[in-house]
Amino acid sequence: MSDSQENKSSQDKEMPLLAHLVELRTRLVKAVVTILIIFLGLIYFANDLYLIVAKPLMAALPEGSEMVSTSVIAPFFTPFKLALVLSFFIAIPVVLHQIWAFVSPALYQNERRFAIPLLISSVFLFYGGMVFCYFVVFPLMFEFFPSVIPEGIRYIPDMSDSLNIMLKLFFAFGVAFEVPIATMLLIWSGTTTVQSLKEKRPYIVVGAFVVGMLLTPPDAISQTLLALPMWLLFELGLLFSTWFNPSTARSTPTNEA
Repeated sequence: MSDSQENKSSQDKEMPLLAHLVELRTRLVKAVVTILIIFLGLIYFANDLYLIVAKPLMAALPEGSEMVSTSVIAPFFTPFKLALVLSFFIAIPVVLHQIWAFVSPALYQNERRFAIPLLISSVFLFYGGMVFCYFVVFPLMFEFFPSVIPEGIRYIPDMSDSLNIMLKLFFAFGVAFEVPIATMLLIWSGTTTVQSLKEKRPYIVVGAFVVGMLLTPPDAISQTLLALPMWLLFELGLLFSTWFNPSTARSTPTNEA
């Protein structure tokens, strides 16, 4: 083979990789720009957003207690941080769409047909986990904490520390509610089978409680409220995996954008 032919062959191998990297950069830029645009729209309402998010905690404060700030910059930085994180949460549909647009050309036609409902379902499940956390977990958890304070200790939550706990729980419940999607993808990819997961059910239930223990504050209420939905959603994932399986009718990958 001549030098010109070797150079041409090398370029043919390199160009697809370069094209993929350029497209990946474009997708990342679009996702980041979307987050920044949303953030610019939220920053003016940062203090109001903080009051809304902290409402379950403030409503459960004992009489005579109030939230405080133990840092000089916390009254400014804490709502600012909340607005930035909420911008990411709100932009999740766009972020997932950019990921989908990047990987979709490599999927088979029937896999593309199943991937779109999975993409939409994953967005709703993530938001569903956050809503469940805000309206169910927060009220129970914030009412529980003051009830176990040792005598002589005054309960005065710090606004920055409280936000860190709430954001951690928002993310934990949002991700935990993706269990059905993860279960179906593991089965459809051939990594495991429905029968194998059914046989491992006791270990999975125990694992759900271990995850609940690691991702939530050290109280039985929030741990149980995370573990039980994870288990039920795992069962839902098993159920849907037995009904639909895109790998049974594979075709050639499409080149659609």
